[in-house]
Amino acid sequence: MENRGQSFSVLNCIDLSCPDIHKSVSLLKQACLDSGFFYVINHGISQEFMDEVFAQSKRFFTLPLSEKMKHLRNEKHRGYTPVLDEVLDPENQVNGDYKEGYYIGVEVPEHDPKSEKPFYGPNVWPAADRLLGWRQTMEKFHQEALEVAKAVARIIALALDLERDFFDKPEMLGDPIATLRLLHYEGQISDPLKGIYGAGAHSDFGLITLLATDDVLGLQICKDKDARPQTWEYVAPLKGAFIVNLGDMLERWSNCIFKSTLHRVLVHGPERYSIAYFVEPSHDCLVECLPTCKSDKNPPKFPPVKCVTYLTQRYKDTHADLNLYTKHQA
Repeated sequence: MENRGQSFSVLNCIDLSCPDIHKSVSLLKQACLDSGFFYVINHGISQEFMDEVFAQSKRFFTLPLSEKMKHLRNEKHRGYTPVLDEVLDPENQVNGDYKEGYYIGVEVPEHDPKSEKPFYGPNVWPAADRLLGWRQTMEKFHQEALEVAKAVARIIALALDLERDFFDKPEMLGDPIATLRLLHYEGQISDPLKGIYGAGAHSDFGLITLLATDDVLGLQICKDKDARPQTWEYVAPLKGAFIVNLGDMLERWSNCIFKSTLHRVLVHGPERYSIAYFVEPSHDCLVECLPTCKSDKNPPKFPPVKCVTYLTQRYKDTHADLNLYTKHQA
């Protein structure tokens, strides 16, 4: 059961150009304790460039399906994901997510030893003559978004009483698994009562997620996932801002002081585009309770886990087996 009223969540707004770091830490900490979602503005990526990224995303998704399927995601989670490829909320979804996407990770050449790691390797790129400038746009955005994520992570570190550069360490965001995902919701109208969603209810896997959206309403959050009935609130699009949310790894790191929040997407008719940037630490990073988040009265709630182990299982749990596509094409 859930409350079906159309209410909106009021989110704090973190200004990365603000010289008052104490104000930013206070606003972010309040947001993390309240909803796990907040806006980030003045992040250094121009509106003109953001518009270009959205335009290039749309160029790919308007290609014929047969063309898009030539770039089907591989075992490294690079490339195209068709509609219904992902099932984020199997208990409540009838089919799967009514969205298509495109994964772009950290570019690592095939001959580089690091490419043997599960989430590293060469990306799957459309032919340059088919989508002129597409790769260059996405690579530039990937690099710039990572700098935004690092700036946000520094404020999070201070909010958890850690050193400002705690998450800048090589085993964390110094050598991250950072994944850009272009998303397109085609317009299949959502109906929670029938198990039809643009994206099923879920929390993100990693440290934080940056989300840029167009002006079409769709994202909802549930601040208390254990409440019955659940209450869902819309997050209004904000031009030029990233919507930032906390992931499950940060919840584990902070011993549930900061919690990852359930969210989903409902589609009401118009197609919707968004761009998600998922930020996780390095493959070998051990995610364990932070020293500032535990005590004798509040011992660690989760056992330590390697980032790569945790991510591999979460992707396996939510994505279709690639063999299904091979059989279909045979």
